[in-house]
Amino acid sequence: MSLAMIDTMLARLEALADEKTAGTLQWFFKTGPGQYGEGDRFRGIRVPTLRKLCREFRQAGIGEIVPLLASPWHEDRLLALLLLVDRYNLSDEAGREAIFNTYCSRTDRINNWDLVDLSAPNIVGTHLATRDRSPLYRFAVSESLWERRIAIVSTFHFIRLNQFDDTLAIAERLLADRHDLIHKATGWMLREVGKRDQPALEGFLAAHYPRMPRTMLRYAIERFPENQRQAWLNAMG
Repeated sequence: MSLAMIDTMLARLEALADEKTAGTLQWFFKTGPGQYGEGDRFRGIRVPTLRKLCREFRQAGIGEIVPLLASPWHEDRLLALLLLVDRYNLSDEAGREAIFNTYCSRTDRINNWDLVDLSAPNIVGTHLATRDRSPLYRFAVSESLWERRIAIVSTFHFIRLNQFDDTLAIAERLLADRHDLIHKATGWMLREVGKRDQPALEGFLAAHYPRMPRTMLRYAIERFPENQRQAWLNAMG
């Protein structure tokens, strides 16, 4: 572990902080009392800037990256995840296994939807594409909102490979989920299935639409022609 590297990354993050942008991001990511991001703190750094930092520090090893996940600052954790994605792509099999295990052991720090969405398909989904996918099914029944989101969003990697079974199976398990962020993520993944195989999506809808939260259905059918969209929405009642 290089403390100099960690200190340099933190100094760069501190220098890029913007108080006005931070206020906007804290509102956008629902950090108020009782909201899903309650208590999260923002420096005010947007994703394109963090991606540039990722390129700047792409030589950082896991020992330099993981401490950022413990940071109270949202952008520090997001930079850590972007670096882990980059490091995963550059690693051998042993390195990839270590990154996957680190990711799954630190899901308490992957605690907002952008952190999940920008990392889960590229680490968890990629890693499990050629391995036992049971970890996703354990996440799907977790008490953690973010682990449940990891479960469904990770399958985006499988969808890109035209493999839909796990997306549909996990979506079925999430039909009764009570959180809007899960309804949106599941509807999004179902929509991605439909973009590649509309009959597969329509088959899922026909079997499950009476139980689907309305937000999930709306996201899933977003690309349907208007008459078809209205037919599904009216069928739900």
